Amino acid sequence: MGRLVGMSVHLQGSLFDQADRPHLGRLTGLRRTVLGDGAWIDLLPGWLSGADELFSVLAEGVPWRAERRQMYDRTVDVPRLLAFYRADDDLPSPVLDEARDALSRHYGDELGEPFTTAGLCYYRDGRDSVAWHGDLTGRSSHQDTMVAILSLGAPRDLLLRPCRGGATVRRPLGHGDLIVMGGSCQRTWQHAVPKTAQARGPRISVQYRPRGVR
Repeated sequence: MGRLVGMSVHLQGSLFDQADRPHLGRLTGLRRTVLGDGAWIDLLPGWLSGADELFSVLAEGVPWRAERRQMYDRTVDVPRLLAFYRADDDLPSPVLDEARDALSRHYGDELGEPFTTAGLCYYRDGRDSVAWHGDLTGRSSHQDTMVAILSLGAPRDLLLRPCRGGATVRRPLGHGDLIVMGGSCQRTWQHAVPKTAQARGPRISVQYRPRGVR
């Protein structure tokens, strides 16, 4: 059972750009990498400029939840804070609505449906992480789909590896970067954000998904 967590965040200017207002760029600069087994990723660095304001709104205004999960014979803390917005929930910033709508317009024909939900993760420092996994709850366990991630705050690496075994793909994600995992990626590949011993500031990821995909 999750619990609400009060957050007080002091942003370090050296970590973030100094543009006044958030602004989404065009999606025409997306670069696609074919991973294999029907999976691919699209990457667009700096899709959202002036992201400091959005980071502050989310860090201080989202009702973040600290969760505990069963792992083997014990219950452990999830090493990040979480929030989830269903299709009919109001998102915590109109910028997130704009991003979701832009993604739905761009990928609508290929995806066959709009992005509807938004899951948020708050990585407080380098000790917070997410282990290897695929988003396999719901239709993504047997259908191709897409998960679009907008990264805000301090840079962290997103790692991907094929489930059948093989080399790991590393994609550094910075403030305002967009990555989209598509095709069979959730079934045939796994992804993770590993812990890092280096000094890191806070990071928020916003994950957009279609209906019935978690």
